[in-house]
Amino acid sequence: MASGETEGFEAVIGRAFEHMIPFNRVLGLKLESLDLEAPRLRFDMRPELVGNPVRQILHGGVISAALDVVGGLAIALASYTAKPEPVTVAQFPNIGTIDLRVDYLRPGRGQYFIATGRVVRLGGRVAVVHMELVNDAGEQIATGSAAYIVD
Repeated sequence: MASGETEGFEAVIGRAFEHMIPFNRVLGLKLESLDLEAPRLRFDMRPELVGNPVRQILHGGVISAALDVVGGLAIALASYTAKPEPVTVAQFPNIGTIDLRVDYLRPGRGQYFIATGRVVRLGGRVAVVHMELVNDAGEQIATGSAAYIVD
C-alpha cells in the first residue's frame, strides 16, 4: 500500500498489531476480536514461549507482554470509536506503558491463550486498563492492570 493511502479500520488495526510490531510477531499474537468493550488477542503455546522446561509452562514475561499489548489494543480501539473511516496507522495515538501490574494466578498451561483488555478510564493523557489471560480451557492464568500515557 502506498504511503498516504487509507484502508478500513479493522485492517489497519490488524496490520499494526499483528505485523508492524516485531515483538508481537515473535509472540505470535493474532486478533481474536475487535469488540470495542473487550478486545481479545490470541496466541498458541509454542516451545519458544516456555519459561520452565520441566513444567512446560509459559514464561512470565510472555504473559506480561501479552497483557501489555492487549491493554494498548483496548486503548487504540477506545480512542478511535468516534473517528471516521478510513484511517491510517499514522493516526494512531502514541501509547506508552507507565505502570503495569500482573497477578500470576496459575501456571501457564494450555494449547492456546486469550488476552482480553477493558479500558477503565480514558483521560486526556492517561488511560487505565484491566486485562486478563485465560487458556483454551477457560482457566484464568493471570490478571493485570496498567496505566498508559496517550498522546
